[in-house]
Amino acid sequence: MHTYPVNNKIFALVDCNNFYVSCERVFNPKLNNAPVIVLSNNDGCVVARSEEAKKLGITMGIPYFKIERIVKSNDVRVFSSNYALYADMSVRVLNTLASFTPNIEPYSIDEAFLNLGKLGINDLTAYGKEIRKRIFKDTGIPVSVGIAATKTLAKIANEYVKHNPKLCGVFDITAFPRMDRLLDHVPVYDVWGIGGAFGKMLMGREILTAKNFRDASESFVKSKMGVIGLRTQYELQGISTVDLDEVTGPKREIISSRSFGKYVTDIAELEEAVSQYTIRAAEKLRKQSSICSIVYVTLQTNHHKLKDLQHAETRSITLAEPTNYTPVLIKHTEYLLRKVYRKGFNYIKAGVMLGGIFPDDTAQLSVFKSGDRLNQNRAMKAMDSINTAWGRDTLKIASSGIVQKWAMKRQHISQRYTTKWDELLTVKV
Repeated sequence: MHTYPVNNKIFALVDCNNFYVSCERVFNPKLNNAPVIVLSNNDGCVVARSEEAKKLGITMGIPYFKIERIVKSNDVRVFSSNYALYADMSVRVLNTLASFTPNIEPYSIDEAFLNLGKLGINDLTAYGKEIRKRIFKDTGIPVSVGIAATKTLAKIANEYVKHNPKLCGVFDITAFPRMDRLLDHVPVYDVWGIGGAFGKMLMGREILTAKNFRDASESFVKSKMGVIGLRTQYELQGISTVDLDEVTGPKREIISSRSFGKYVTDIAELEEAVSQYTIRAAEKLRKQSSICSIVYVTLQTNHHKLKDLQHAETRSITLAEPTNYTPVLIKHTEYLLRKVYRKGFNYIKAGVMLGGIFPDDTAQLSVFKSGDRLNQNRAMKAMDSINTAWGRDTLKIASSGIVQKWAMKRQHISQRYTTKWDELLTVKV
């Protein structure tokens, strides 16, 4: 039996079950117990499945057109990704988690790590069940909770509990008596921090499971995988080496990029798209109280269509004065677009990236333009406030277009129940 070092860190990984599907079910109870799938951008591939859909053999990432027969014959409910709804529901889950501990690390839109080690909890399973119960009460989202002495083991516990209904959604392995047996059933490539490339290398050396990796020679692990591999091995041994990252710093680069809903050849439509992506990037920039000094624009055709003429290009420009003022940024991105655009090509994707980012209170500005900067800040603050209160694009810049024929295809989109006044859920009485 492997013995584990004692430390005062107890991590819980809270993972929303089939998150996108669960969000749709909260506002449409008729979907409960029915097969449901959610599609990626442009309704391309399956990115979320209910348990009922999984049982029909619908796999993650499969292109939608390949399963249309299964969908029709089994009355599978299909939804386009409703990012506004999912993001808002994610925030609500995090707000509930904050009532249990201030030590939280949002890991993804549907996952968060909690450090429970300093709370003096005697029954971690009961605490996990209370977390699960409260989140469902507050948001309607079902979650799984994995509890362990390290984040890597918490990941394993969380995955295990999803496949064992008898555990009722919570698994505490801090004192689990059959740890060797548990880790021996976890493929090495499924261990958080190892992945495909290292997984293949390890399997080629007969290190097939998490237990094999935990018990491997430290010198071997360090020589083949470096310090990161060694940390993962320690984590499997119960030694916490990956701490909670409670504070996420400002992004150094901000990207706004989407595929179009159709091929676009017209420069006017491309200008609308690039303008829209610039607006989104600028919103993110201001949200973290930053300004940027470099702007990039990317344009590309569909490289999978080998018979079509191919073109992909990126241009950048360094700004004379850093800014987060949307109209100025649009001026520069549209200038760059005209530099990369080639007539006669079928473009499928464009993107805007903002770089050279630093806090907006550290910029060295011209004394002659301080008044302009003040007015720009007021205008953007007013626009952001209105759009936050009344819904995205309540106020918008005309250059992004009204109809937006190029926009991402979302033929199965549900209502934005929590973020748009005119899409609130209606109840018949």
